[in-house]
Amino acid sequence: MTTFAAVDLGASSGRVMVGELSAGLSRGVALTEVHRFDNRPVRTDGTLCWDILALYQGVLDGLRKAGPVDAIGIDTWGVDYGLLGADGALLSNPVHYRDARTEPVIDEVFAKIPPEKLYAETGIQFLPINTVFQLAADTRARRAERLLMMPDLISYWLTGVAGTELTNASTTALLDPRTGRWSAEVARRVGIDLDLFPPLRKPGEEAGTHAGVPVYAVGSHDTASAVVGVPATTENFAYISSGTWSLVGLELPEPVLSEASREANFTNEVGVDGTIRFLRNVMGLWLLQECQRAWEIPDTRRLLDEAAALPRRAIIDAGDPRFLPPGDMPARLAAACAETGQPVPGTPGEFTRCVLDSLADAYRRTIDDAARLSGRRVEEIHVVGGGARNELLCRLTADACGLPVIAGPVEATALGNVLVQARAHGALSGGLGSLRDLLAHTQRLTVYRPQSP
Repeated sequence: MTTFAAVDLGASSGRVMVGELSAGLSRGVALTEVHRFDNRPVRTDGTLCWDILALYQGVLDGLRKAGPVDAIGIDTWGVDYGLLGADGALLSNPVHYRDARTEPVIDEVFAKIPPEKLYAETGIQFLPINTVFQLAADTRARRAERLLMMPDLISYWLTGVAGTELTNASTTALLDPRTGRWSAEVARRVGIDLDLFPPLRKPGEEAGTHAGVPVYAVGSHDTASAVVGVPATTENFAYISSGTWSLVGLELPEPVLSEASREANFTNEVGVDGTIRFLRNVMGLWLLQECQRAWEIPDTRRLLDEAAALPRRAIIDAGDPRFLPPGDMPARLAAACAETGQPVPGTPGEFTRCVLDSLADAYRRTIDDAARLSGRRVEEIHVVGGGARNELLCRLTADACGLPVIAGPVEATALGNVLVQARAHGALSGGLGSLRDLLAHTQRLTVYRPQSP
């Protein structure tokens, strides 16, 4: 038995999971959550920031609760970063991607490098949260000695060794996905000093040690780890990493950098083992989470039961940027329905049904577009992450897409994190197919088949 600590920081909470890898006839991975802690952003001087010290304390507490382990791996969301001074100290709290600071600089960046050129160089879809826009708006960067993406910052504090893990680096819109190296052309045009970034490292490389335990770079972007945790047995699969965001796409051997792909707003992020995550960001369960916050209704099951008893009435564009900031989500959803001449939801159940139907429709459009743009045939859809528990959403997705939906594992991100650690540590071997085969035969999965309308 070998044990691995997976540090997994999400937009609303963080946790430390212990994965126990058994050998022999009982071969498999058993996960135990040993510590969970809130991720509560803070607003300072009008700027929305991550409370990074609270997150780091949560990580330390979790690692203590984990007890003796053979290795540690860290994954978080993408695009955000911390800036260090010459003495290695953090200059200020990392800014939250939902802060509005990038809005005034987007046109300035595009004046220096047209969107067509930026996409051709980096393959990253346009989102105002992209690191390239954040850096253009960040006056602190001129005083910084080092820039560390969020998982690399946690790793640095644990080990004292600075590095930039490749899968998270690819979310910056500064990396060339064809070469796995920084795009000097983009950096030069926008005026970003690439020397801010420490050396790149790949998933599976040792990042240092913490209390004598190796810390491995994993797919440190949580979606990269989640895609490793997809229990697919064919290459013709689509995935939906479903949580606060929904990351919907395909795993490909090469990026798709066509103008048609840019116009469809697809991204090409680097995955584990040199793969490409060809995907589109869809707003995800954030829409429902913000509604629940506005209604002060924490009971999701009640809402889903009410929604399941209702017919489909209205579909909005789940990718509309108006839904990105926090605030009165029901009012924004109602306005979107009214603007398109659709019935405006009146009850929490009706709003919930609108959100889930809209997400299923967005998944259908995204998977159809991804297949068309890449030339890859899709035979099945894998839903992993928290959304795999949402039976209604999975059923609506199968019906909307006309394809079987395989739901699970819920803990795909932590599993992917653990599997890459285990392989790096020598407890497992083989490529992604071998890692996924282990999951396909040991994880509890639910299949939803499309129903005729």
